[in-house]
Parts: sequence; C-alpha cells; structure tokens
Amino acid sequence: MPFNPSSAVAASPSLHPSGRTPGAAALELEVLSDLTAAARRLDQIADRTNSGQAEAAIKTVDAILAQVRTEGDRALLDLSERFDGVRPDPLRIPLQQLQAAWNQCDSRLKAALELAHERILTFHQIQLPSDLDLTGPHGERLGRRWRPVETAGIYIPGGRASYPSTVLMNALPARVAGVKRLVMVTPPGPDGQVNATVLAAAHLAGVDEIYRVGGAQAIAALAYGTATIPRVDVITGPGNLYVTLAKKAVYGRVAIDSLAGPSEVLVIADHSARADQVAADLLAQAEHDPLAAAILLTTSEALAAALPAALEAQLAHHPRAAITLAALNAWGLVVVCPNLEAAAALSDRFAPEHLELLVEQPEPLAKRIEHAGAIFLGAWSPEAVGDYLAGPNHTLPTSGTARFASALGVETFLRHTSLIHFNRQALEATGPAVVTLADSEGLHSHAQSVRLRLEG
Repeated sequence: MPFNPSSAVAASPSLHPSGRTPGAAALELEVLSDLTAAARRLDQIADRTNSGQAEAAIKTVDAILAQVRTEGDRALLDLSERFDGVRPDPLRIPLQQLQAAWNQCDSRLKAALELAHERILTFHQIQLPSDLDLTGPHGERLGRRWRPVETAGIYIPGGRASYPSTVLMNALPARVAGVKRLVMVTPPGPDGQVNATVLAAAHLAGVDEIYRVGGAQAIAALAYGTATIPRVDVITGPGNLYVTLAKKAVYGRVAIDSLAGPSEVLVIADHSARADQVAADLLAQAEHDPLAAAILLTTSEALAAALPAALEAQLAHHPRAAITLAALNAWGLVVVCPNLEAAAALSDRFAPEHLELLVEQPEPLAKRIEHAGAIFLGAWSPEAVGDYLAGPNHTLPTSGTARFASALGVETFLRHTSLIHFNRQALEATGPAVVTLADSEGLHSHAQSVRLRLEG
C-alpha cells in the first residue's frame, strides 16, 4: 500500500492479549559505550529523514503544488479523494460546528483545554516585543516598529492521532501577536469529519476559518490561495514528510515557522533516575511515529541494564505498540557515558528537540547545554507537560536544527520595520562619510543624493 502523502493515516494493527502484534519483532535497543561510535550513530539518527523516500516525495509534492496552483478548489477535492479517500465538499467547516463541538465536550476535557489555554496564552503574552525609539548623538531618531502579519495559516496534522494541543500552541501565539485573520487546515478522517476535540480547541483559541484539507495540497492552498481558501502570509504547524517538503517549496512566497521533522527526545540521566520513568518518557516520543527518536545518555550502567525490561513491561498491552516498537528498534539508542560532561557534549552534537535532565542537580547541567529546543529539568518535569500545558510552545526545532532555530512564538507572526528620521545636523555630521562609502562602491547617485542636500 503506498504511503499516503496527505494525512499518513495508519491504524495500529490488532494486538494479541499479550499486547503485541501477531509476529511482532522483539525489542532490540542499541546500547553503546564507545563515545565515538555513539557520536556517529547520533549523526545518523539526526539525518534519518534524508532518504530515497524524501527524494521521491519531492516529485510528488511538486506535482501537487502545481495542480493546486492551476486548478484551485477542484484540485483540493480531487487530491483529498485520491489520498484520503474522502471528497470534503464543502471544504469549509461552519463556525457553528466548532461551537457545537465545544458545547458537547466532556466537562473534564473542557477544563483541561481551558487550563492549557490559560497557561499557553499567559506565557506567550509575556513574549510580545516592544517597539524601539532611540535618539542618536545628533538628534536623529532611530527605531524599530513591530506589526503582525494580516493573515496566518496553521496546519494541524491528522492521521495517527488528533492534536488539539497543537491547535492551541499555533493559534494562541498568532492571536497574541494580533493576527487579523487566522485560518486553519486539517485533514479529515475516513468519515470526512474532523476530530471533535480539535474543533473544540479551535473554537476556544478563536480560529476564524477552518478547512477540511490536509497534506501538501493544504499547504499549496494557503500559499497560493484558491476560490475558497485565502492566501496567507505565514504558515505554521507540523506535518508529515509531504507537508514539510511543501512548506519548504513555498517558502519565499510565504513565511514558515520551520521544517519540522519526526519527534525526538534525548534523556540525560544519572543513578538517581528511575528506570520506569525513563522508559515512559522514551515511549512518549516513540509512540508518535515509526521515525520518532528516543535516546538515553546515562552515567549509570545499572540504569542502562534495567531499561529494556522497563520498556518491555510498558509495551505490553500498549495501544500503539507496533508504531512504538518500530521507532525504538530503528531509532532508539542507549549510550553509557563516563560522566555528565560527556553526555552533555553528545547531546549538544545531536541538538535534540526535547531534552530531559533526570539528574540529581539539573540546573548546573542545563546551564552547560547549548543546543536544545526545550529543556525539562528534574524528575517532576516529564516532556508531556510541555506538550500540553506548561506554557512554552511545543512546536520545536528537530533533526539538529536547534543549533540555529527556535521554538514557534509570538515573533513568528510578527514583522518589524526600521524607522529612520534624520535632521539637518545629523546629515551634516554623517553625510561626508556616506558620500565616501558610496563613492568607494561606485554608486554615484547614492553619493549625489547626500551631496545635493549638503551643498544646498
């Protein structure tokens, strides 16, 4: 069966009473103590999506983008039917349906969404940058002014799970920034409908428009516009390989947040860490996707030895055992390190999306770390709290890009404009230097524009 470029729907196979798929492979977790070999393996894991599959997918994405650009809404319907097996007509979901989904929410789920909304909103409100207004040495005024983009599009994945948390994490920074029109796209399920909790979260977050379309075709619609879906200024949100490649292809026509790859967690642990907690935190990432990476760097040989049994125990009866086991066997890794400094150096080389510090003194180790999307300090800070409601954004750099990239935030939806107001004194004081620099570059009119003022 071909890989679905739209929503990557893949149901977990039926499980035996033991919790395992019929004929499922056993856990084969790679364990290393050679730091040079470990560094090479971490490089391979970081580069796990640069494969022949990606090269083939580029051709598919290019064809999808061209079809949507040419055919508009008709292409969205045809491509959704082709890849998702449904024809989402109409594309737009009425706002009344979002309200109804919120009203029908279970009270505990509604309370959890409201708590997450409050914490995420509060944290992002603090991020709003201030305008600059400075006076120079000759009375000139210099400044920088922040303004929101007018329209933003957020992509919410479907497929293996539903992600109301991603709705909040993408929509609320846009709202705080002051975006006037917030558009959401998400692939429909096999029944043509969108998950009710995702709709409820969209209502809570104040999404203006929502469309039942996913995959590369949804990114194309947001970038180019169709009769139904408006062109936007920035696109944010994670997705599968096809979504990521589409975002890469349209960058420049629109802004994007990042090129998100599969999820990953790296845990640095010492003798104080509990094997069951480490196992749970590794599984929390491995259950996302067969390409998810789950890595433990530990100074404790006892912990490394105990981990496989702890993982096996929690994999029994796991509802996503097939996906989780595939990720662990392909992209799981345990490295026994001589000390925490060696672990920190390996972690910085990998630059993980999520970094957990399950050590006795996490604060000093956190200060040592240079590259990570988010750092979770201590045994009481499992990565899951960051996914849902801690406050900082859970849309983070992956695949080593934490070396130069940051989490999605309010600034993703803002742009700044420089303001320059010179007076006569300032131009007289600095103009000769401008003329000299312009002449050195051979740009006559640049220099002349200043000379005329100074000579006049």
